[in-house]
Amino acid sequence: MNDTGPSRTAMMAAAARAAHLIVDDAPHLFHDTVAETLLGERAAELLSYHRDSGDHPVLSGTRSQVSVRSHYTEDRLAAGDFEQYVILGAGLDTFAYRSPLAERVAVYEVDHPATQDWKRELLAAAGLGTATVAFAGVDFESDDLVAALTAHGFDLTRPALVSWLGVTMYLTEPAIAATLDTLSRLAPGSELVMEYALLPELYDEPGRVFAQFARLATAQQGEPMRSFFSPDSVTALLHRHGFTAAEHISQREAVDAVLWQRTDGLQPVDFCRMVRAHN
Repeated sequence: MNDTGPSRTAMMAAAARAAHLIVDDAPHLFHDTVAETLLGERAAELLSYHRDSGDHPVLSGTRSQVSVRSHYTEDRLAAGDFEQYVILGAGLDTFAYRSPLAERVAVYEVDHPATQDWKRELLAAAGLGTATVAFAGVDFESDDLVAALTAHGFDLTRPALVSWLGVTMYLTEPAIAATLDTLSRLAPGSELVMEYALLPELYDEPGRVFAQFARLATAQQGEPMRSFFSPDSVTALLHRHGFTAAEHISQREAVDAVLWQRTDGLQPVDFCRMVRAHN
């Protein structure tokens, strides 16, 4: 995201979370009950793609990806004793506006200032409050993340859960490394859940089909994917910057197996994975 306009990928991710409850059968992988409202006047158009062509690989794959990663990360937050939750590249994330967990954790949304201005406009139009959310505007390629967080009340002496979903694939590896260096300064006991794009040779067949469409689409929208990893290379990268990888999680592994016993065509796609790490 830059200052030229709203992030298309942020809109598509929010639309996919909303569409999952509309076009996919139960059991649902995740319940984002606010995303459609937040999209406002764009919701009808964006959801129509899923209603009309929901079995297209890039649409169904996106619904699976965004639903699973949110499910896993918010489960980690619920299971821990964290009092601070940092959402890096928050985009149109809706956690703070729908989850009861937001009542017990301090929420810090980190994103490009232009994206945050746009989101505030959408929140106001939707009648959703922002009083309990701290918006820390950051350009991941150049700004000091910790300085931005502490300026908004973040406590470096208290552990935090950091969610970094749907972002690293759009950054250069030096920018990812710099952010990890910064995050390593967080209090002991902090945890990071980071999503990363796999090297193409590691895709499964649904991942290969998804990538064929998704990489072209994001590039055409001005947000090309820049970084791809193997689990081993992510583990090594994390280690170099003060983190220990606890587990790598595929979409299939990220939710209870019963949720993949489906009557629709939704399936796990091995295109991106998550890593859970601690400092």
